Amino acid sequence: MVIAFTDDISNVSAEHWNQLAGDSNPFIQHDFLLALEQHDCLKNWGWTPQHCLLYDDEILIGACPAYIKDNSYGEFVFDWAWADAYQRNGLDYYPKLVTTIPFTPAQGPRLLASKKHKDKAGELIEPAVIKKGLIDALIAHAEKNDLSSAHFLFCEQDDITILSKHQLMLRFDYQFHWTNNNYQSFDDFLAVLTSKRRKNIKRERRKVAEENISIQTIQGELLNEEQWELLYAYYRVTFMRKSGTPTLTLDFFKAVAHKIIAVFANHENSIVAAAICFKGKDKLYGRHWGCRDSYDNLHFEVCYYTGIDYCINNQLKIFEPGAQGEHKIWRGFLPTKTQSAHWIAHDGFKAAIQDFLQHEAKAMENHGKLLLESSPFK
Repeated sequence: MVIAFTDDISNVSAEHWNQLAGDSNPFIQHDFLLALEQHDCLKNWGWTPQHCLLYDDEILIGACPAYIKDNSYGEFVFDWAWADAYQRNGLDYYPKLVTTIPFTPAQGPRLLASKKHKDKAGELIEPAVIKKGLIDALIAHAEKNDLSSAHFLFCEQDDITILSKHQLMLRFDYQFHWTNNNYQSFDDFLAVLTSKRRKNIKRERRKVAEENISIQTIQGELLNEEQWELLYAYYRVTFMRKSGTPTLTLDFFKAVAHKIIAVFANHENSIVAAAICFKGKDKLYGRHWGCRDSYDNLHFEVCYYTGIDYCINNQLKIFEPGAQGEHKIWRGFLPTKTQSAHWIAHDGFKAAIQDFLQHEAKAMENHGKLLLESSPFK
């Protein structure tokens, strides 16, 4: 088997990459990663592609999206304190190697491996062997290039299991996800909630309706130019108000339009709010939203309830509305673990970070139990 690295995913056949990535998660697919690279979303913000490729007899059997980073922006697994500790001790935390999807706090495949490739002797190369080869290659690449660390973010459980066997340090946090239990309607969903939470959601939706605000969802490829401009303007406005940086470009969003579900809120013949969602095979991912003025409960309607409606109507299993936000629990989104794995080159800091993560994990487990006590379900 042969390892290679590329700083340009267009060097990799989309067909071959997607054969490994599958069709379930929209962010790991070749066109999404290519759009990030081709439409000025990465290098200006400290992301340098360094994708890991594993070949057997010139056949791509393993791949991993990876980036060299000179900051921690856009990762959503927060290691600023680690970087500060390095700096206080006269060491460089950056650059580092990160395996993730830029600006996308959503779990998905990270170690992509063929499930049916056979070697020249006709023996099946197990996916676990391929994934081990990718992990070894990424860590060796970090060592060779004097990188402080290698991080695997928002990994699915099968990847975490293999990463843990390589003695990488594990970390987890919580997001809040909604699960479609074969609901036939929004009222069907409301029926399984406690009376208090059911009434609260009805009241929030009613207030939006009483403002004569109507909600429209449109598939990305059906948007006209005016709608694209408005959608992008509302994407930008939230970052501007919070002194953030809108790193994704309009051309990027247009390039992945077939993955996008746009949500518009209309009031008095004008669009006053909009949200961007991404659709996977069986999941909806809420990603960005913006609003012109202050409207009671409009955020909940545009970002949560419309997404739930969409999942019910389109038989999607999961709705992931984005990172953070414990208030989501009361609206039917239960705490769900998101996991990452970390390799640290410096032995002293490795021990210190391992100790920190052990204490953090205990606190997070207790926090998760408290979160579940707020469940709105009967």
